[in-house]
Amino acid sequence: MSLNILVTNDDGLSAPGIRALVEVAQEFGQVYVVAPDSPQSGQGHAITLEHPLRLKEQRIFGPNIPAYACSGTPVDCVKLAKHVLLKNEDIDLCISGINHGSNASINIIYSGTMSAAMEASVEGIPSIGFSLLDYNIDADFSAAKIYARKIIKQVLEQGLKETLLLNVNIPKLPADAIKGIKVCHQAEGHWAEDFLENTDPMGRTYYWLTGKFTLAKEDENADVCALENGYVSVVPSMHDLTAYPALNYLKFLEEV
Repeated sequence: MSLNILVTNDDGLSAPGIRALVEVAQEFGQVYVVAPDSPQSGQGHAITLEHPLRLKEQRIFGPNIPAYACSGTPVDCVKLAKHVLLKNEDIDLCISGINHGSNASINIIYSGTMSAAMEASVEGIPSIGFSLLDYNIDADFSAAKIYARKIIKQVLEQGLKETLLLNVNIPKLPADAIKGIKVCHQAEGHWAEDFLENTDPMGRTYYWLTGKFTLAKEDENADVCALENGYVSVVPSMHDLTAYPALNYLKFLEEV
């Protein structure tokens, strides 16, 4: 029986990364594509509440791959796929990407790519977000496709336990220079942010976000270090944000 695979992203339906992922996904089952109609990077887990959502079919991946441009966010794309387009079908796997740039460490919080995959996992669908550490629009996805194929194959054969969501980042290296795959935890780090101030032609002040990522500590078992050392990083992730070590400590609040 053919598997149903949902492909999405945050860079838009015409992004080269999603085409690379569709090419891999169609080797494993029937592919359905739902992606934003414009770039939605950095949208995180945003959903659309105050405007109607629209879907426009675009058979840009061939006659046998239904593809839809969505007017909403990456999370909206997954919700519409699950509850409208495929409401009478099981989705066996959701894959998101391939994103331009890293979604390692704290970047997962802001990422539209990972939020789309996370939304699918909330719905009980095994999900994988793929990112390539190359922001160039002409990025070479050949190595990323090789490792996406390997990881998708193993996930479909072995299944996922204890999590339904994988955050996969691929270094900007040729395939023969990548050392392999490393299962990691999320690196501890943050963005040291700054805003560039300038004036537009109308004399109005505007601000442009910039910043530099800072790693809190070197940790060979963390995703950032794995990537720096030439490995593909795989981080099992989840949407439960509970700080479990603090539960017992905070019992004093129950006495207030």
